This record gives sequence, structure tokens and C-alpha cells, in this order.
Amino acid sequence: MTSYNQLHTHFARLNDLYHVGAVAQWDEAAMMPIGGGETRGQALATLDGITHGMLTDSRIGAWAAAAQGESLSTWQQANLREMQRSYHNATCVPADLVERSTLATSRCEQAWRQYRPENNWQAMVPLLENVVALAREEARARSAVTGMALYDTLLDSYEPGMTCAQLDPLFNELKEFLPGLLDEVIERQAQHPPLLPEGPFAIEEQRQVGLEMMRTLGFNFEHGRLDVSHHPFCGGVPSDVRITTRYSNDGFVASLMGVIHETGHALYEQGLPAAWQAQPVGQALSTAVHESQSLIMEMQACRSREFLHFLTPHLQRGFTAAQPQSPVWQEENLYRLFTRAQRGFIRVDADEVSYPLHVILRYEIERELIEGTLEVAGIPEAWDMRMQAYLGLSTAGNYRDGCLQDVHWPAGLFGYFPTYTLGAMTAAQLFAAAKRTAPAVPAQLAEGNFSTLLGWLREHVHGQGKFLDYTALMQRATGEALKSSHFRGHLRARYLGED
Repeated sequence: MTSYNQLHTHFARLNDLYHVGAVAQWDEAAMMPIGGGETRGQALATLDGITHGMLTDSRIGAWAAAAQGESLSTWQQANLREMQRSYHNATCVPADLVERSTLATSRCEQAWRQYRPENNWQAMVPLLENVVALAREEARARSAVTGMALYDTLLDSYEPGMTCAQLDPLFNELKEFLPGLLDEVIERQAQHPPLLPEGPFAIEEQRQVGLEMMRTLGFNFEHGRLDVSHHPFCGGVPSDVRITTRYSNDGFVASLMGVIHETGHALYEQGLPAAWQAQPVGQALSTAVHESQSLIMEMQACRSREFLHFLTPHLQRGFTAAQPQSPVWQEENLYRLFTRAQRGFIRVDADEVSYPLHVILRYEIERELIEGTLEVAGIPEAWDMRMQAYLGLSTAGNYRDGCLQDVHWPAGLFGYFPTYTLGAMTAAQLFAAAKRTAPAVPAQLAEGNFSTLLGWLREHVHGQGKFLDYTALMQRATGEALKSSHFRGHLRARYLGED
């Protein structure tokens, strides 16, 4: 057996364990009874310790060195590159730290599900302090090996090659124009505010409409399912993709768009190169690219005038509370409803104009946490200060809708938040390229036909896996590197009617 084949077999076995862990994590978030939390956390910690041991096996380095001299296809070469990257990333972090972090984040995440509804920040503080301490320890360990800045080492785990030096000018630009744009859009929309549909909206009716839209977008139900969780997410594995949303009887927009958003993630997973799904090169390229696929569906396509033309009769038929002849349920009013911009506390419910400000707030706070210039006890004050500066809202004493609203920090996902806004910009640029290449896409969306758009994404993004790096993928798909001008142009066109 060649050295490359040794690596191929080793990483295929690792993938089997990742498969089991992914489904167990989905079950923990969506199905597990509360009493199973402690033992599940221990089981996941043990599993992470085993996979970390396999990923840091010294034979990987020897096999990889030998494989460099073997005759490999271009995809095998790319896979070898990603194997080496995974190996080098893993060897930065001691196995005992991996297990301690998994156990701490599991406990903290489970506690978050209880304490967030209670608005109980003080109970969360010691648990989150432990998680942050371990994240700092990981950042120091990675920095000692790579020479990278502390926060950059964690950001690189989600967005390879991205650094604060690249992010800061971009985010500073967004901070300069988004608050003014948000003011302008809100003032403009106040002249013709949407009429609000009155519920209650039965959860089962919402679920059925969501399932119908998943089918419309192209979700394969033989390889996935929809469930409910505290926080919408996409999990599982490409052959068994699990997505979740959350429902409220008071409204249907958030849950429906949550389903569409997570379906975008799921379509990416289901479209990854099947022949390479057990290998590193067959995985999603990065977190920002993953987010771009959810936002292409939720924001770019499904909040467009064309898609709202298709969606309107489905909503009129789908809800017993709907009055199809009422002005509330007409296409133009629903478009205003689905594109309404407003200042709000909750990131996952935010419109696409204000959303990046929510992300920048979190990026700035978590960077300070990792660099040690902010402690956990100071998060609420730092959060409230930025909410007032960026969105004109105060979260003083409102932890549930403030610093406790996201699962990311309890789950130890530091470095993740910036990728949401990078994903929004990527989505705008990719969608513009898809429409330029296939001008029929908008008209097809009005018919509920996603075949051309999905086919374009399968060819240029999904099917590429990690074969290309981010810059090369964007260059090949759009003809240029990432530019914020596409995102800015999209916002001004949709919300201010500018070409």
C-alpha cells in the first residue's frame, strides 16, 4: 500500500468517527432529554480525544512526506494538502486540552439552554469563564507553533488565511456606511410600512410550509430532515444532513426564513463531491463559504421580488389565519414584510442591512476576550456600549436578548462570528455572477424553479469541496477576488431602488 493510500484509509476512519460525533451533537441539541447531558458531554469529550489522537498520529507526517514523491492526481494532491493542514492544526493543541475543552463547552452549552430563558447571567459566568480560559489556552498553543496572533489562530480554524489585519479595514468600512444606510432605509420604509399578518400561526402549518420550500429549493429528504432546536442550525453529515428551526405562534417569517437559511447550508453539504466525502478535500471550503450558501438562498434569492411572487400563494394557502383577499396577504405587502429593516436585539432575526453590525459587535468583544483585554464579567457592559453605538439600543440588564442570545461562546466557537459577514459579501458576489452567467435565474425564481441556480452553485462551489482555496474559487466563479462593492450595491439596489 502506498503512503498516500495509508493516509486515505486513516482519514476515512477518522471521518467515520466524525460522522458519529456530528449526529450525537445534533441529538444533544434537538432530541436528548435534559438528564442525558452530563454523560453525553463525557462521551463526546472521549470521542474528541480519540479523534484528536488519530489526527496527531506521528505516522501521518511520515506518510505525507513519502506521498509527496508519489504519482498523484490533482484531486489527490489537493487532498494531501488538506490532510497536512489538518495534521499541523491538530498537533498544535495537546490532547488533554481538546478533552477538557469539549467537556467544558458541553456543560456550558447545556447550561445556556436553561439560563438564557431565565435571563440568568450570573449563573453562566463561571461556566463561560472556564470556556474562555480554555480558548485562550488553545490560542496560545497555536500561536507558539504558528507565530500567528492569538485571535488569528482561532479565526484561521474557520476561515483559512484570514487575519484581523484583513478584517479590520473591511469591518471599519461597514461600520462607516451601514448605520447611515440603516437610517435612510428605515426612514424610506416608514412611508409605506408593511401591514402585519395576524396569527396565531399554527406550528404544524409553519412546518408544512417550511418543508414545501425545502423541496422547492432542492433539498433531498432521502438524505436529511427538519427538526426543532433552541437555536437554528445545520448539522449531521453530507449523507444525513440535519437542519433545525424554531417556531412562534405569533409569526411565521422568522421560522420560515430560518428553514430557508439552513436549507442553503444543507444544499452545500448535499452537493459536496460524493467521491471525496470521506476525505478532507471533500469537505466544505470554509465557514464563510458555507454561510454564503445559506445567504444566497435566504437573502439573495428568497427575499427577492421574483421569489415573493412565487411564495405569496403558498402562504395564502398554507395558513388558516390567512385572508387571501386582504391587503395584508398581497404580494407587494409581503415583499415589504420580508424586506423590512429595523433595529433589533436578536442577531438571527436581523435584516441584512443591520446584521453585519451585530456581527462586528461580537467580533470586537470576542477578540478582546481572547487577547485578554476583556474578562467575562465585563461582557454585558461591552455589549451594551456597542449596541447603543451601532444600533441605538440598550441591553442593560437584558442578558437574554443581549450577550446570552447566541450559543457560539458557550460552545467555544471563538473566531466564528466574522465569517457571517464575510459570507454575506461572498453571497452577493456569487449571486451576481450566477445571474450574469445565467440571466434566466430571476424569472425562474418567480416560478419556484431553482434548478439553474442550484446547478450553477453545484458546479462552481459545492462540487469543488476544498480543491481550490477561497481566492481561487472566487476568481474562477466570479472573475475577481472578493469585493465589498457587490454587497453594498445589492443593499442599495434592494432597499433604496438604486441600480
